[in-house]
Formats: sequence, C-alpha cells, structure tokens
Amino acid sequence: MSELFIGLMSGTSLDGIDAALVEFNGDQGKLLAFEYQPFSNDIKKAIQSISIPGTPILLKKYGAIDIQLGRLFSQACNNLLKLANISSSDITAIGSHGQTIYHAPSMPEAFSLQIGDPNVIAEETGITTVADFRRRDIAAGGQGAPLVPAFHQAIFGQSFDLSKENITIANIGGIANITHLSASKIIGFDTGPGNALMDFWIQNNLDSPYDKNGSWAKAGEKSQELLDSLKQDPYFKLPPPKSTGKEYFSLSWLNKKISRISDCSAIDIQASLCHLTADTITEAIKCYAPLTDHTLICGGGMHNSYLIELIRKALKVPVSSTANFGINPDHVEAMAFAWLARQSMNNLAGNVPEVTGARSPVILGGIYPGRRRSRVTLKTKTRSHK
Repeated sequence: MSELFIGLMSGTSLDGIDAALVEFNGDQGKLLAFEYQPFSNDIKKAIQSISIPGTPILLKKYGAIDIQLGRLFSQACNNLLKLANISSSDITAIGSHGQTIYHAPSMPEAFSLQIGDPNVIAEETGITTVADFRRRDIAAGGQGAPLVPAFHQAIFGQSFDLSKENITIANIGGIANITHLSASKIIGFDTGPGNALMDFWIQNNLDSPYDKNGSWAKAGEKSQELLDSLKQDPYFKLPPPKSTGKEYFSLSWLNKKISRISDCSAIDIQASLCHLTADTITEAIKCYAPLTDHTLICGGGMHNSYLIELIRKALKVPVSSTANFGINPDHVEAMAFAWLARQSMNNLAGNVPEVTGARSPVILGGIYPGRRRSRVTLKTKTRSHK
C-alpha cells in the first residue's frame, strides 16, 4: 500500500525552502510534485543575524523568526498540495528539517538547533508533522549528521548491484557530505565546506548570492599558498564520524586564513575556495572510499560546472548527476526528510550509527499531530429544562 509524505528542507545556503511530495511503496519513493519557495532578503538577513557564532541574540527575536519560518514552511506545503491537486487529508505526515542556526556536535554539551516551529506547520496545514530530527541521534552519542546516508542507501542502493559496484554520493550544499555504499558497509560524513565559503566570498565582493557556474572562480588562479593553509585546518584530518557547519567554516574563519597570506586578489581567493571544496571532497573519497566505481553528485553544487569539472579531473571514475538515476539533484534532500518522516511514523530508526557515531539506531524526531477537520465531529449535549 502506498503512502504520501511531504519533505521540507532549508539548507545552509539559505536560499529558500524545498518541498517534495513523495509517494512511498516500501522504501522506494517516487516524487509526485516539487515546490521551491525562495527566501526574501529580509528573512535571509534575519536568519543570518541569529546564526553568527558568538553573537548574543534576544529571545524575542529568536522566537519571532521561529514562528515566521514555521509559517513559511506551512505556506510551501500548502502551495505544494495546490500544485499537485491533492488534499491535506491524503498526506500521512510532513518531515520538516527546519533551518539550522547552530550545529555543535563536538561541544561538551553537544547540540544541534533548527528553527521553523513544527506546531505552526501542523496547525496551518492540518498535517501531522515530524521535526527536530538531529537531537535524538546526538542524545544517543552521535553527531546528529549527516542523516541523508540512510536515504541514499534505501534509494540509490536499488539502482546498482552493490555486490559488483561500489558507489559514492556527494551531497554538495553549504556543507558537503559523502555517502559510500558497498555490499558490506555504509560510510558517511561531512567533508567540509561545500558552497558556503564561495557564497560568503562572492556576496562580500560582488554582492551576488552565488557564483553562477563557478564562472568567477574559473576566471581566477588558485593560490597554492592559501589553499595549503586552508587545508591545514584540523577538521580535514579528523577521522569519521564527523560533521560540521557554517558556524565553524565561517566568514571569520576564512578572513583569518586570508590575513596570513601576503598577496592574493579577490578573484584568486574565489578560485582557491572552489579548489578547496573539490579537493576536500575528492580526497575524502580517495581516503575513505578508495574502491568507489561511480560517484553521484546532488545538491546545489551540481550546478557549479567548474566545481564539477575539478571533481571529475581528480577522480578516475565516472562522475554523474543523480538526475541520471531518477532524482533531480535539487530534490534529494527534501525527499530524504519525507523518507525520515516515514521512518519515524512507522517506529523505525532513521540514523545509521556507523555514520553518525550513535550508540545504536534510534527513532528520530518529535511528532506533532495534525488537525483532521473532515474526520472530527464535535458533539454537544443540550440540557433539558423542566
């Protein structure tokens, strides 16, 4: 019997909300409709203002943005249902990742914080909502990330004969992560910055949200001195399980590194950052997944043609978009959170302990029941008066 779920994703690139309507028959998911809702500049700035490491924030400001994002997620869901011409009563649940504002898995009191109030989503859509996926894994001793490898295994593991061919999926968002699938094991971890540092740099220098096709980076020349300095960061030498975020690989982190370099133009810094992302992804694959036969790319980084060119040059195996295997690279993460919601609603674990470092598989997320107006009948008793 098939079930319908919605997955909501807003990533570290802060570009907007991805909403995916997915039909599941067992583990196999089929995308029925997709809605992208970009963030306004005001919302983007508001999120950034409460995501800067070491910056105090007012609780009333935090609370207001939490509610605003909940409403935007609700709006994306309702627009998706309208697009697909499907009633909310047909949806089993929504899986909402929320917007990460701080990910700190290595602190003594580890935590990962996402906002976009699921109470608002459940109320304004009428659909049961599963949210706050990361903290249960952290409570079980894990990193809380990456969570997409379980979905990669369920979906892409069916497209290949893993007894004959090992595959690696590189998900390049603001932060990049890889999933390696073979017949005997699964490996996954965050490799480091994906698009985040390139986006930071071009926003600050050209007032552009991102480097389209990697054109600015391609026009520059990498600084080997800067690239070597960037790659000396201890994170890249840490063994998995490991995860990271923009609070670590931040503009402040980048500026400190740049300040130690004597002479490097803005365009050459962009080229160096593109090489950093390509190098750290490919070196992670060579080190931890050397038997990879085929690499699949998903996430916004797939649209950076210069970045993909660098990755292809470094790897001696085929490199393809996930679109070649049935899923648009922009849709993968939202579909993953629809799948994770399905896991939670069926009392099934959503984490992979080998990936996150958790002590055991755990059911992820909190469940916020929806409103089924069409199925609720209110009965009132009238008192007779004698």
